[in-house]
Amino acid sequence: MDASLEKIADPTLAEMGKNLKEAMKMLEDSQRRTEEENGKKSSGDIPGPLQGSGQDMVSLLQLVQNLMHGDEDEEPQSARIQNIGEQGHIALLGHSLGAYISTLDKEKLRKLTTRILSDTTLWLCRIFRYENGCAYFHEEEREGLAKICRLAIHSRYEDFVVDGFNVLYNKKPVIYLSAAARPGLGQYLCNQLGLPFPCLCRVPCNTMFGSQHQMDVAFLEKLIKDDIERGKLPLLLVANAGTAAVGHTDKIGRLKELCEQYGIWLHVEGVNLATLALGYVSSSVLAATKCDSMTLTPGPWLGLPAVPAVTLYKHDDPALTLVAGLTSNKPADKLRALPLWLSLQYLGLDGIVERIKHACQLSQRLQESLKKVNHIKILVEDELSSPVVVFRFFQELPGSDPVPKAVSVPNMTPSAVGRERHSCDALNRWLGEQLKQLVPTSGLTVMDLEVEGVCIRFSPLMTAAVLGTRGEDVDQLAACVQSKLPVLTCTLQLREEFKQEVTATAGLLHVDDPNWPGIGVVRYEHANDDKSSLKLDPEGEKIHAALLKKLNELESDLTFKMGPEYKSMKSCIYVGMASDDVDISELVETIAVTAREIEENSRLLENMTEVVRKGIQEAQVQLQKANEERLLEEGVLRQIPVVGSVLNWFSPVQASQKGRTFNLTAGSLESTEHTYVYKVQGTGVTPPQTPSGTRTKQRLPGQKPFRRSLRGSDALSETSSVSHSEDLEKVEQLSGGPEPDAPEPGGPEPPPGTRAPPDAEQTGALRSGAQRPEDDRPQVEEPESLR
Repeated sequence: MDASLEKIADPTLAEMGKNLKEAMKMLEDSQRRTEEENGKKSSGDIPGPLQGSGQDMVSLLQLVQNLMHGDEDEEPQSARIQNIGEQGHIALLGHSLGAYISTLDKEKLRKLTTRILSDTTLWLCRIFRYENGCAYFHEEEREGLAKICRLAIHSRYEDFVVDGFNVLYNKKPVIYLSAAARPGLGQYLCNQLGLPFPCLCRVPCNTMFGSQHQMDVAFLEKLIKDDIERGKLPLLLVANAGTAAVGHTDKIGRLKELCEQYGIWLHVEGVNLATLALGYVSSSVLAATKCDSMTLTPGPWLGLPAVPAVTLYKHDDPALTLVAGLTSNKPADKLRALPLWLSLQYLGLDGIVERIKHACQLSQRLQESLKKVNHIKILVEDELSSPVVVFRFFQELPGSDPVPKAVSVPNMTPSAVGRERHSCDALNRWLGEQLKQLVPTSGLTVMDLEVEGVCIRFSPLMTAAVLGTRGEDVDQLAACVQSKLPVLTCTLQLREEFKQEVTATAGLLHVDDPNWPGIGVVRYEHANDDKSSLKLDPEGEKIHAALLKKLNELESDLTFKMGPEYKSMKSCIYVGMASDDVDISELVETIAVTAREIEENSRLLENMTEVVRKGIQEAQVQLQKANEERLLEEGVLRQIPVVGSVLNWFSPVQASQKGRTFNLTAGSLESTEHTYVYKVQGTGVTPPQTPSGTRTKQRLPGQKPFRRSLRGSDALSETSSVSHSEDLEKVEQLSGGPEPDAPEPGGPEPPPGTRAPPDAEQTGALRSGAQRPEDDRPQVEEPESLR
């Protein structure tokens, strides 16, 4: 590329391309270095005074790099900058060229901007089958629709330029939006146009026939007739060729007929408009080519950064388009198309079609893979395979139609249905987060729909070109979905059992938290727990913290967390997802017993502290009395330093050393006389062993806690099965057939003090075991005693 830049006659353009390449290389190298070193945030990005001498380009790029990646240590999950390719560099070069071109003289600037704008408009209209259209380039996606609304107002209200909003007051305009439109679109239009919110009309989607995310055409016609009867003016209708949520397309053909009948401007937007560039287009999307205007977003579709959105429209009056702001005489406004003009020429028609086709093939590939997976519901249109795949996990009720409910419970009340809906939403939210971590190049989005609940969306048209999604990534995504299904189904099956076990266990309280994607939530109620209050309980928080530590030390497959999220409420133990068949009774019993032991130990420690404190006070009193008795016994003269030494030399005092020892077991004071006389410390009473409340369960080698054992014939490994069969054959040989080395009946008996050989002992033990028919142990257990 350096050699190609040298051939450019204009040295400024050559140096601009070279500087852009070096700047991008420097930023990308700094990003990789930051990821490898994971260094801390430098102090260079702290705001300071403007330097008088200025800074060079390297320092400025380093400052930009620090601002871009300085917060990665504090927010490790934040989205990092994508590694854009050469086509991205071309788009970025367009912004630099725009600044350079604006310095040309007016005549050259006018010719150049007119050529760029006309070329880009012509290419986009031909690629997306919108003949004889005009183009408006804008940074904000919704800005084009706002300009179209201004154009519709000027077209329908001829006196609007003169009378202004008085015309709108006499005959209020109405803008119709689908209930499935992207959030905030209607409010944005009203704010930009200065219209009150009653000028918006929300059209519901189908409820009986067709997709639940398509606009109800019959109901729309009824709304239009009602507004006309009330003296209002139906102004504009916004249809969707791929809704923002699930990618469904409205019946644009019927909507166009309805708009022509009542003189309404039809505007279409949506991700499915990208398929107009392909050879085969569905009839519902193809009808969008007959609309009055449409908004395209080629940047995400083609993986081009900093490329403006485009609104294509058809109108014959250039004066009105100028008043509405769709056209401009300023060269700077026309230069918005320069990055897209460069990028389209770099990719070419084949490259553009290939990228859009690749994204559609990815969605079809995932959709076909998910159709083969049980408990996965795909929200697709009946008449069309949408390039957006939306799916969710659900479990069917036995003997009924597939509905997204969690557990089959007969005669469920509305509150129970709501809880199950929330539970299934929590599981889908957990599934979406897991899939995003496992396959980050998939570009999945977790969203909450009004009817279906939480779903997972795969929209490669908006993410594949930027993230570089391939077919192998889609296969990996389908495999990850398949691998997570046992965890989801097992967790759902164990939830109700966990609730029943916790309810039946004394001291435990089941907390209903449907937003938790796990087996359940439990709280231990200690003796001093105020059950009527939900305020913070310090004693209970200590018990739950120690309980969480004990449960995590068991090294089971389950995950345990302590909550809740709001610190003003009582603490609970959150039991996570179950990846295998879990023994719920053992789990609940372990939680109850462990929490009870922690509470008893804390009380024992408090009681022991009090006993020790009182014992020390009593020992001080007794030692003080013993000291007074010793003074009376020895006399006053012996306490005088010199005289006492002389008396002790002539007449020594045989006094025993007296002290006190505290017996922790009995909680009483004892004399140390026995220790000094016999030179041995008294053992006292042997403390009883602390009873362990945890249920001891026999587990197989390598079996983790809380797992059910021997649920089928496959619970034992092949090696253990072979060893058991060999042991059974040995038992039959030892118990049935005579031993070749066994002594004959007439042979000499061994002396009375001689020990029998080990083989003889084993044979006798096996025979005595065979002669006891009342022993009902399984025969497979006998080799264990032999070992």
